[in-house]
Amino acid sequence: MEPFEKAASAIDTLYSRSPLPYGVTRILPTGTGDEKFWPSGFTLSGVNAGIKPQRKDLMLLLCERPSSTAAVFTTNLCCAAPVDLSKRHLAASSGLMRAIICNSGNANAATGAQGEADAARMAADTASAFGMRPEEVLVASTGVIGQRLPAEKIGAAIPSLKAASGSQKWRDAAEAIMTTDTFPKFFAVDVSLSGGPSRIAGFAKGSGMIRPDMATMLAFIGTDARIEPVLLQEHLAAANAVSFNAITVDGDTSTNDMAVVMSSGFGPSVERGTEDSRLFGDALRTVLTMLAQLIVVDGEGATKFVEIRIRGAANDEEAESAAMTVANSPLVKTAIHGEDANWGRIIAAVGRSGASFVQEELAVWFDGLPILKPGFDASFSEEEAKRVISQEAYTITVSLGQGPGEAVVWTCDLSKRYIEINGSYRS
Repeated sequence: MEPFEKAASAIDTLYSRSPLPYGVTRILPTGTGDEKFWPSGFTLSGVNAGIKPQRKDLMLLLCERPSSTAAVFTTNLCCAAPVDLSKRHLAASSGLMRAIICNSGNANAATGAQGEADAARMAADTASAFGMRPEEVLVASTGVIGQRLPAEKIGAAIPSLKAASGSQKWRDAAEAIMTTDTFPKFFAVDVSLSGGPSRIAGFAKGSGMIRPDMATMLAFIGTDARIEPVLLQEHLAAANAVSFNAITVDGDTSTNDMAVVMSSGFGPSVERGTEDSRLFGDALRTVLTMLAQLIVVDGEGATKFVEIRIRGAANDEEAESAAMTVANSPLVKTAIHGEDANWGRIIAAVGRSGASFVQEELAVWFDGLPILKPGFDASFSEEEAKRVISQEAYTITVSLGQGPGEAVVWTCDLSKRYIEINGSYRS
């Protein structure tokens, strides 16, 4: 199955599990050409710059005019040079940007002053080619840490980016940011606003080193809505908290995490405090949630997509802690992979999460099947449990019996393939 077919299959699986919010319509790309998918006002391209032997490894997302832009970045203190540079550029341009340039195959992280110079050169070369200020360019990188970025190759490839660009070249762009991903992650919706429909589309990459603490590895989203940078940033922060910050593959936070939303302003207006603003926020959250879940589905070596749902916690913070602890537990993740209904591993993880509860009040479900009832009643059918956990996607729910706190986290299993991939990542 080719990568875009794999992506479409994964989207269908996830789409069937969650209804879309009111006023939001899914947009389906068709065929393999440059069909209408991305919002108006942008051009995209992806080419091979020679960082990787053959695959596309350089991406450009360009807005026709200064664009309201919002971004969130990794909280890892060992952040990469492009992260620091992009933060400065976003502040210097008051949230009005023109372009994002991104390479894969090299993270440009832990590269010191030379890495900072190489990231700045990426911005300067892009600005020169497309007639803008370097401060209007965001820079992103992903790949191996601690190796110098081949900035000369990137600079030499920028003219080919320009030649290959088009309003619907999102497939090339999505492929160019992939590393260990087995398929590109993409999704788009239309949202019905008072001024007409507005489109929000995005693509992302991520497969390993995923426990974001802000966003995913990389995610780039475009919309045609007219919206001020401050309001767009608020919507991104809110959507990010319940999407990219609610996933984990292996519990590791990348040095290069970045999620960016650019608004071309070619569509209807979104004003603060209006119903349009609420609808736009719902639609943005829908796109980010799908991209986040696709990252989990494509987790390195993953064969299962599992939703961890905590309810009855003392508060939402304790619920989130419990959910993340279960989702990151190697023992839980290997039990998921082995299709073993080992509920003891689940409650053991909850017990070390810091969440408060009384043991005898714990309850666990696999989808709707009760596995553990209060009072340590584990009288369930192993056959029925096996039927549930043999599915590619299901939900583990844990009730703590303490209060109104709730949280949802999405995770995957841990397989031998994860070790094989990461044991030889640099080779």
